[in-house]
Amino acid sequence: MSVILVFLLVIVGFSVWWLARQRILSKPWLESGVAGSWADTKATSMPTAKLGLAVFLAVVGSLFGLFASAYFMRMELSDWQTPPLPRLLWFNTAILFLSSVLLQSALLAARRSWTGTTRFALIASGLTTLAFLAGQLVAWRQMAASGYFLQANPANSFFYLLTGMHGLHILGGLVALGRTTIRAWSADRGDRLQLSVELCAMYWHFLLLIWLALFALLAGWGTEFVQSLNPPRH
Repeated sequence: MSVILVFLLVIVGFSVWWLARQRILSKPWLESGVAGSWADTKATSMPTAKLGLAVFLAVVGSLFGLFASAYFMRMELSDWQTPPLPRLLWFNTAILFLSSVLLQSALLAARRSWTGTTRFALIASGLTTLAFLAGQLVAWRQMAASGYFLQANPANSFFYLLTGMHGLHILGGLVALGRTTIRAWSADRGDRLQLSVELCAMYWHFLLLIWLALFALLAGWGTEFVQSLNPPRH
């Protein structure tokens, strides 16, 4: 259970930090200014979209936390045999990190109205994300070719389940990224484009953190860390 608490605390801590950074946790009744001017601004629509994303990320984090909880409970049984991870996963991790960096670059470019850089970074991020998904499929084939099939062992099933769920969330993000990329070529730019890029960037950063946690979980590093904190009593 301590592993799950650590995992959830990381997710909650990241969410609180992001909410504070976006001023969603600010107190509007303490703000100074003319009350009637609020209705003439578009500031109220931006926190709504960000708050919706924050709620969704909290749900996604809880979902993966439950899967991690089931993982640790199941691995205590005698039939558990952890499979070796394909080395390709290291490359896939680097690709996903690059995609996240490219989206952050697109956000910085959108804030400065650098249209060409924004378009390039959005396309490059989409291509690297597709490369990540393709690499995950290749890793699946390598696992199967080595005899680690889905139903051969519970540990194998969790590997396919966790990586598959993460891949599905990446696919969902690609839909939003595609719409944002199309918007970068349309006349509908400015604040709306910046907001769309910002939401995509935060979603990618979050999924990168989720993947790093899953990678550590599947590689056994999380278990070793927790065991080092709770040495067996003699």
